[in-house]
Amino acid sequence: MAKLQKAMKPRAWQRMLSGRRLDLLDPSPFDVEIEDIAHGLARVARWNGQTYGDHAFSVAQHCMLVEDCVAQLKPGVAHRWRLAALLHDAPEYVVGDLISPFKAAVGLDYKSLENKLLAAIHLRFGLPAILPEETTALIKRADKVSAFFEATQLAGFATDEALSFFGSPRGVPPMKLKPLPAADAQREFVERFKTLLPSTQNH
Repeated sequence: MAKLQKAMKPRAWQRMLSGRRLDLLDPSPFDVEIEDIAHGLARVARWNGQTYGDHAFSVAQHCMLVEDCVAQLKPGVAHRWRLAALLHDAPEYVVGDLISPFKAAVGLDYKSLENKLLAAIHLRFGLPAILPEETTALIKRADKVSAFFEATQLAGFATDEALSFFGSPRGVPPMKLKPLPAADAQREFVERFKTLLPSTQNH
């Protein structure tokens, strides 16, 4: 009977193009590969795809934008924390990008799943499972700055409306956003990752 129940247990793993099988409920750092992350994030659209342009503005591009903002907001910040910024939405390579209002409606179970995946990703690349509070706050600030630029340039928000939701993008010069084809976003994400990872041990 126990064997039958085990056999009937719903599949909770995702097969990646690398061949890895990532258990979504109990993710292992050993099943995390940057190529899978980049491939997935480059094909997940921000704002549910409701953006201007011939291509979606991908989560991969958003993550690179947040990393840029972190570097602008805190010049000289350790490379490992810039890497954390680049990976801040990495769980979305398997769970997708739910807009904030829907995440709130889904509840804490969804957030718990995201946090488990993010912890595994952090450990895979030499970061602490849980980031220091100061770093988390910096990334959240950069995330809001990024959201302001995306909202006003790509998602049809008026400036006043974006200010009310995301606040003023103080500390970061205006950035011109251009959605990229998925293959280009994927390549640039991996390249950015490679520039940051070797520096994490010494910074």
